[in-house]
Amino acid sequence: MARTRDTDACPGALQVHPSADGALVRVRLPGGMITAAQLATLATVSIGFGSGTLELTSRGNLQLRGITDVAAVAQAIATAGLLPSAPHERVRNIVASPLSGRVGGYADIRTWVGELDATICAEPRLADLGGRFWFSLDDGRGDVCGLAADIGVQLLPDGPVLALAGQNTGLQINDVTATMVGLALRFLEVRGKAWRVNELADINALLPGVELGSLFLPIDKTPVGWIAQNDGLVTLGAAVPLGVLSARVAEFLAATGAPMVVTPWRSVLVCDLDERVADTALRVLAPLGLVFDENSPWLRISACTGRPGCAHSVADVRTDAAHALNASPAVHRHFVGCDRACGSPLIGEVLVATGSGYRQLRS
Repeated sequence: MARTRDTDACPGALQVHPSADGALVRVRLPGGMITAAQLATLATVSIGFGSGTLELTSRGNLQLRGITDVAAVAQAIATAGLLPSAPHERVRNIVASPLSGRVGGYADIRTWVGELDATICAEPRLADLGGRFWFSLDDGRGDVCGLAADIGVQLLPDGPVLALAGQNTGLQINDVTATMVGLALRFLEVRGKAWRVNELADINALLPGVELGSLFLPIDKTPVGWIAQNDGLVTLGAAVPLGVLSARVAEFLAATGAPMVVTPWRSVLVCDLDERVADTALRVLAPLGLVFDENSPWLRISACTGRPGCAHSVADVRTDAAHALNASPAVHRHFVGCDRACGSPLIGEVLVATGSGYRQLRS
């Protein structure tokens, strides 16, 4: 599929999107990682200059809506350490196994996240990547490799294996960061009118001589509840209904002082808590609307922005999704306001608003 425009309109913290409800700011969080102080800053600017909410995206990023002073918000984001390179701010798209280094997986890949982010920011040419081009690092548990990143790595018992557009190349690599950055640079050379790897007329132009294998299977498994870490500490996994986090609730999360991870399944992991603090935090956070029950129907339903925030939408899809909560079947259902189907997961049903109801886009 060829791109339809010559410029990249994907929003960031500096290049914002003029939504129907005001300016939309998207903050990239490599690996989904964010400190309590950084989350508190985003909550403060959302209350002071925006809608008073934070939205979790399917790439583990955060976005703020209805921003009235873009310059002030950008300055606050930069001061918080969330904008290390202005030219690269929209291309720092790195998704990693959220629990890596704390529980499960073959190894702790958080070091790779930091190295890859630093290397991207240090390479001027990579600022030309599109804002939707992204990288994934899977520590072997198979949680993010199936999300079909443009360039991905899955760690296996005998070493890391390269993936392109979610397809297994079978190619074992030694230097993860160098390989991924090298392929991203190669993509810029061969992309033509493509913005994403899966839009290339011939993916072999990116990696000649390598036969692509099967697609990694996507999963829809939000880590929620009380999660015991390998070191005896605790992670609390909190799903955020419809991905909309009240800035006031974000302030309560930040009050834990704990490191956090925003996941691609629109949840927040509050990490490295001792059991006493975790128990107290759970008692405080659960009544605020965060979901800690892995059987909750909120984990099987999602939606795009819809009305009134998106001018393309023909319905208030979030309200409709919430009304359909108790009727939600075992399969995940994603409600969207138009055929662009923004934020759609790779598995489950996608239901498109028609103005008089919904039709199934795919299942």
